[in-house]
Amino acid sequence: MGLLSLAIWVPIIWGAALIAFGRPGQENLVRWLALIGSLVALVVTFPLYTAFHGGTAEMQFVENIAWIDRFNINYHLGIDGLSFWFVPLTAFVTVVVVIASWEVIKIRVNQYYGSFLVLSGLMIGVFCSMDGMLFYVFFEATLIPMYLIIGIWGGPRRIYAAFKFFLYTLLGSLLMLVALIYLYNASGSFDIRDWYALPLSMSEQTWLFFAFFAAFAVKIPMWPVHTWLPDVHVEAPTGGSADLAAIMLKLGAYGFLRFSLPIAPDAAHEYAWLMIALSLVAVIYVGLVALVQQDMKKLVAYSSVAHMGFVSLGIFLFVEMGLAGGVVQMVAHGFVSAAMFLCIGVLYDRMHSREIADYGGVVTVMPKFAAFALLFCMANAGLPGTAGFVGEWMVILAAVKYNFWIGMAAATALIFGAGYTLWMFKRVYLGPITNKHVRELTDINGREFLMLTLLAIPVIYMGVYPKPFTDVMHASIFELLRHVAISKLN
Repeated sequence: MGLLSLAIWVPIIWGAALIAFGRPGQENLVRWLALIGSLVALVVTFPLYTAFHGGTAEMQFVENIAWIDRFNINYHLGIDGLSFWFVPLTAFVTVVVVIASWEVIKIRVNQYYGSFLVLSGLMIGVFCSMDGMLFYVFFEATLIPMYLIIGIWGGPRRIYAAFKFFLYTLLGSLLMLVALIYLYNASGSFDIRDWYALPLSMSEQTWLFFAFFAAFAVKIPMWPVHTWLPDVHVEAPTGGSADLAAIMLKLGAYGFLRFSLPIAPDAAHEYAWLMIALSLVAVIYVGLVALVQQDMKKLVAYSSVAHMGFVSLGIFLFVEMGLAGGVVQMVAHGFVSAAMFLCIGVLYDRMHSREIADYGGVVTVMPKFAAFALLFCMANAGLPGTAGFVGEWMVILAAVKYNFWIGMAAATALIFGAGYTLWMFKRVYLGPITNKHVRELTDINGREFLMLTLLAIPVIYMGVYPKPFTDVMHASIFELLRHVAISKLN
């Protein structure tokens, strides 16, 4: 079994075993087994880093086994610079989520942790798939554990949120399935690289582009199909929110890089103006919507939409700096958004409220926690020296180079980002204590300190020294831009 198969199947098999064999009364054992499973799944990804060659755009760690011969469907895995960082990131976030949920989840503990481990393996499968049908299977399969996580352990309106999440993403994905079948009929293969070389007319490319757009725009989510995300985040348990924001949203942006751009390059260039316009709306309008939120989770959910707007903007500028900035922003947002949701989770576990108005003066009773929260808020606002700055700065530089006014519009997002993030911090953590329940709060324990430290280290490291993150992807980005610059019109 290859390294990528191990990275995919170790958490899936471990998670399935937890679901199958966990019994009532064994909650503590299940927690420890889940932690060991997530750590093993993370360790399995380490050899990928040591053996990866950053100077080539070729697929590495390739595994190609016949799966369904009749339709030429293969179990075909491989990673390049575009997908490399998402494999260890997914495994890492899963470890943090397991630690975060340690004391919070009291019912069906084995099913909860099992769902997360299965979800982790499926998402890694999406990033590694080089076969169109395999990609689709993994892409759709991620819905099931997340649907269960929201629907079983979520808030009062969890059923509504779970259905909305499932239906939105499923409807988008069905159009993608039609596109995949069309490409199979045209090429006789489900191999993604065969599709890259397939000549297509402009009308074919347009239809394919918008079919992929339907699936991936909902997943990111882009404005105006973003409305499911705030509802889901508000109702999902803290671990579910962290995983959804950190990894699941990235599946959409990754889909654009792997499918939309290289398969339909002419259509991608033709409709780049639309993608840029939608990204700017996400960045500016959704930033303004975040300003008026009263619920902390909703505010961070809208902030996620705005930050992912930077990613889609960077991708469709078709310049190296923008594309690299988009990928860096995806990785950085993985750390920062997970941290933001886990901070809200720490407060919610103690107060059982997410309303900003119920807090104030938290710093006086929880100074250690407030220091972490300040760091993550600064990263969310895009402060230099934190992970949140690097990707956004690269995208803004690329946007200014592309068109000054687009760059200006993108840069205003940093102001709104700082506005809603700092205003939330001020109202929750600073000022006098007005609620007597806040006075009763206790500072973070060892487990919470560990969880926040695990996220604080990469947030600072990536902000101060982003080179290891950017070096890996240069060759793949250059190759993608070279490919997209060549017309495929037959």
